[in-house]
Amino acid sequence: MKIHFIGIGGIGISALAKYYLYEGHKISGSDLNYPNVFSKEELSKIKFYLGHRAENLEKDVDLVIYTNAISKDNPELLKAKKLKIKTYSYPKALGELTKKYFTIAISGMHGKSTTTAMIANLLIKAGFDPLVIIGSKVNGFGINKEPSNFRYGKGEILVIEADEYKAGFLNHYPDIIVITNIEEEHLDYYKNLKNILEAFKKFIYKMNQRKKYQGTFSKLGKFLIVNKDDKIAYNLAKKIKNKNIKKIFYTLREKPKRLRLSVPGIHNISNSLAAYKVGKIFNLNDKKILKALYEFKGIWRRLEFKGYLNGAKIFDDYGHHPTEIKATLQAAKEILKKGKKLYLVFQPHQYYRTLLLFNKFIDCFKLADVLILTDIYSVAGREKESIKRKINSKILLEAIKTPKNKFYIKDFEDIKKFLKENLKKDDICIIMGAGDIWKLTERLFSKN
Repeated sequence: MKIHFIGIGGIGISALAKYYLYEGHKISGSDLNYPNVFSKEELSKIKFYLGHRAENLEKDVDLVIYTNAISKDNPELLKAKKLKIKTYSYPKALGELTKKYFTIAISGMHGKSTTTAMIANLLIKAGFDPLVIIGSKVNGFGINKEPSNFRYGKGEILVIEADEYKAGFLNHYPDIIVITNIEEEHLDYYKNLKNILEAFKKFIYKMNQRKKYQGTFSKLGKFLIVNKDDKIAYNLAKKIKNKNIKKIFYTLREKPKRLRLSVPGIHNISNSLAAYKVGKIFNLNDKKILKALYEFKGIWRRLEFKGYLNGAKIFDDYGHHPTEIKATLQAAKEILKKGKKLYLVFQPHQYYRTLLLFNKFIDCFKLADVLILTDIYSVAGREKESIKRKINSKILLEAIKTPKNKFYIKDFEDIKKFLKENLKKDDICIIMGAGDIWKLTERLFSKN
């Protein structure tokens, strides 16, 4: 089968492209930038087009899969519909895959990628050989053990990160759902918390809408695993009344005494408890579960250690929501030596998010000793100009009371210069954001 992916460089859709590639299908794809989520070997087998043009789509393509990030008037999508080629959004295509496996779907506003990786690692160590699709890169997941957002397993279990953006997870048909937390996010789509809760409720009931799984794990049933420490998620779960869905709760107050992790942060302890509960569903003993959790070393851009600058530790992080920022700073404080400083370089992501969560943003940087804000990152054409006139990084910085040492620096080269002049031995610096701030991290260690 010939499959064309529009927006093939996205962190989720690229994993699905890898699945079909490893299954022996002919893959082509396009994106606005050269993708950095494929290995050289993988990319050599993909017909890649830089930019979106109608001529990128060949007439003999059997299926087109597109990211939700593209516009409805994308020339390749329009041509596919004109030629009457079957088209699936990425969430829809992933949903079709969930029907073929015993599926574990990890959802929530924060911690999805790490929890997915923890669960996957646990099942790998236990010998289940799962297929994994995740919104980050994990060491050892690739065919040649390189970091990858996809693991090609031959077992009956599929582990996926179920994204709530634009209610994409309503296309999935899981057997086990994990909810790490629920709060206001993606308000450009949902508008309010009520709509978010309604979407999660529908997602939970998707477990009853798939045909019964007929494989080895068919007798396990349906499970909803929820973080009891998150009041919103817990209250939603309590309202779920269905005899076919078994509810399991986890809480920091009931963590196993022998639980030890190699990654810092209370939020990661919470994530590991979700993985622990999954392990118990598969009747794994504590020794095996706790060993696998301890051996987990973290994932790409989640407080990822990148190297030293002036003897200071540099970490890279994807966080872009106030809750994520607080959790990451707290984790960094755990490993910061006494008397040393914690620097945060933060690139806000999307004007709309920054505006709607403004009061939460001005309160989330308190654990940093030095804060540097750069310009708000926004995908071209996705936000209204009227929103951009209401908020910017200078306005945000002025409203922030703590830390006192705070700076707005627009240019990445100027930030690099600032850090080189100010970082001291054993300080910690986190480069954070969901836009292109990762390029700054690379520049810090480039020879140019």
